[in-house]
Amino acid sequence: MLYNPVLEMKKILPCVLFVLALFSCKNDDEITVPACSEATNVQSQSIGIDQAVISWSDSNTDATFTVEYGPSGFIPGNGTLRDTNTNEVSLSGLDGNTTYDLYVQSNCSFDNISSQTPAFSFTTLPELVVPQFSTNLSDMNIYVGDLDELNPSPYVFEYNLATSLFTDYGLKQRLLALPPGEKMNFVDADLPNFPDNTVITKTFYYNFDENDPAAGRQIIETRVIIKMNGEWELGTYHWNAEQTDAVLNPESVTVPISYSNQEGETVNINYIIPGAADCFTCHNINGAESPIGPKMRTMNFNGQLNHFINTGYLDGLPDESFVAALPEWEDETYSLEERARAYLDVNCAHCHREGGYCEDQSTLRLLYETSFDDSNIFARRFSIRARMQTVNPGWSMPLLGTTVIHAEGLELIEAYLDSLE
Repeated sequence: MLYNPVLEMKKILPCVLFVLALFSCKNDDEITVPACSEATNVQSQSIGIDQAVISWSDSNTDATFTVEYGPSGFIPGNGTLRDTNTNEVSLSGLDGNTTYDLYVQSNCSFDNISSQTPAFSFTTLPELVVPQFSTNLSDMNIYVGDLDELNPSPYVFEYNLATSLFTDYGLKQRLLALPPGEKMNFVDADLPNFPDNTVITKTFYYNFDENDPAAGRQIIETRVIIKMNGEWELGTYHWNAEQTDAVLNPESVTVPISYSNQEGETVNINYIIPGAADCFTCHNINGAESPIGPKMRTMNFNGQLNHFINTGYLDGLPDESFVAALPEWEDETYSLEERARAYLDVNCAHCHREGGYCEDQSTLRLLYETSFDDSNIFARRFSIRARMQTVNPGWSMPLLGTTVIHAEGLELIEAYLDSLE
């Protein structure tokens, strides 16, 4: 039989097609597109008050990304969406002091999308302190969290005094907020130069049990002094019974207080919140309102001034050793005179000094730096004793801010006066 190529080709064609089909199926398996992998290493690059920059790692080639975010706890699918071609997203218009959850999804193609990453949480910074008097204390952003916890904002720092003013055994929290990028500038041992928009606060409270602070407390008032356009302005906030907020109030109010002292005795006090006129009486230097407490020498203890220098709060002072420190009146390593003069300085000298409220009403000059002869303490020793021994509004000493005798302070001053005889 003669060889027929056409016939032979027809015989083998089905086999060729079958082999080609097998190879075709094999190649389809080999070029299957891998699933789009999930982003990893989600982290914050920067966080501000109302903005944040978030980045992540991704192993896909030429992927785009969808970011979903919202207040912590939101259900995915209900958040705000942002698309980006890079491994980073800048978010703006956020609320201050708020925790957000964020999810990242990688998009490799229209029908090849990764699952969302686990929630990444971040918290924006608190709002800046507001250097003006608002109706409610909470609106000034001095604190973060529940107001009654008295947790200072990160823009606020606490300070203390070596010897502090007596106010019916009330406890005090002292805070100071400088405007961003600004510092206190050292002048001398008295008040530093504070920049405009400085906010200083003093909050008065009583622990229900002095031996157990965890038993709770009653917050009474927060006094605020703000430097505006080179001048200081005063305001007082009265705390509500629920301890959820305090309201600006220029009136004097009496608040009944009851607490257990360190001896386990129940103490009842009719605490008087001073009115605006009363505040000006003590905070009056040469007719202008002024802070009393945060003097360099009064804050110069326990390394506090060095801390201010090292943290950038205070400029112009090389070291706290350049400032004479006011003695702590309860520290018996100081002499009786040093302790007594420090006590009189803090409790009385804001009025009994040149330019003070009592400048023309009394010859007493009770600043710690005033010499003994110029202080007139000896000449007025009987008056000092008599006015500290009694509670008589408008006559007793101190003139304002107390409704009970400070037994320990009186004992110190009487011992000092007796030493002068």
